Amino acid sequence: MPRPIQATIHTAALRHNLGVARQAAPDAQAWAVVKANAYGHGIERVFDGLRGADGFALLDLAEAERVRALGWRGPILLLEGAFEARDLELCSRLHLWHTVHCDEQIDMLALHKTHEPHRVFLKMNSGMNRLGFSPQRFRSAWTRLNALPQVDEISLMTHFSDADGPKGIAEQMARFEEATRDLPGERSVSNSAATLRHAQDAAVKADWIRPGIAVYGSAPDFPEHSAAHWGLRPAMSLNARIIAVQDLQAGDSVGYGSSFVADGPMRIGVVACGYADGYPRVCPTGTPVLVDGARGRTVGRVSMDMLTVDLSSFPQAGVGSTVTLWGQSAQGAVLGIDEVAQAAGTVGYELMCALAPRVPVVLED
Repeated sequence: MPRPIQATIHTAALRHNLGVARQAAPDAQAWAVVKANAYGHGIERVFDGLRGADGFALLDLAEAERVRALGWRGPILLLEGAFEARDLELCSRLHLWHTVHCDEQIDMLALHKTHEPHRVFLKMNSGMNRLGFSPQRFRSAWTRLNALPQVDEISLMTHFSDADGPKGIAEQMARFEEATRDLPGERSVSNSAATLRHAQDAAVKADWIRPGIAVYGSAPDFPEHSAAHWGLRPAMSLNARIIAVQDLQAGDSVGYGSSFVADGPMRIGVVACGYADGYPRVCPTGTPVLVDGARGRTVGRVSMDMLTVDLSSFPQAGVGSTVTLWGQSAQGAVLGIDEVAQAAGTVGYELMCALAPRVPVVLED
């Protein structure tokens, strides 16, 4: 019998969450962002749930090949563009659109031999200070690209650093608007947070939105808002079973380092999930779990293959009971991945991406 742990990918939730993003920006086309193997969910597993998008956005050529192999014939955008000149050959063969964010990528295009000109997304660094041309250099980069026979349509793009917080997007949006004034081309500016929080702002004019974390059921602005606030559903659930029960007395400790000590009689359940499965080792005592659908807590330190939960409030629970580490329980209760991530001092993105290959994954509509 396989080890009793399983991740479930909820196809209907993916479809629903994409719909939430579309409703927030009904006049824009939507990229479904599937970089990092669809945020750990698996590109092949999420494809049916996200094929209603207008295009797929990702990072590398291998991921693009996988999407094309699934039968997708629509747009695919390389969010970081070509890393070396020979990448452009595959862009031509697979009909990929790609980002241009530096002079070196324009140089590559100038030397590229192709029969079909490329659709490119010229990226502005409006304040994130990662990729893109400064507002002062953006027009000259556009002029260089526009003069190349290797380039067809040029779209305009930027990325917000604070769409999820009080600083917002106004300052960066103003820089983008000023630098792109009167330039032709479709515009793509809104990630998940900007789509849900700012897409209705009059200043935001976007032809393409780029929902990423939102389509996987995590709130892009947690803890200010939960996924439920935005109407998002978990696209991934991680469930495991209790494989042993221990009865403790006052003074008994649990796990490595004896970091938890019982202050009275209690029962604990040993769960078949640990940091080798992708559950954060740093999750402290008190991290929320669902025991047979009811809210409980972890106790002690997370081990490689096991963690322990407090069964004091669950006299009916025992060996074989299901513990939901995040997502939806069989009883319908939901534990948001953002809550677990917050306990670990991180974000839901990291937990999704960290799901270990050894965890069996099933699809559910």
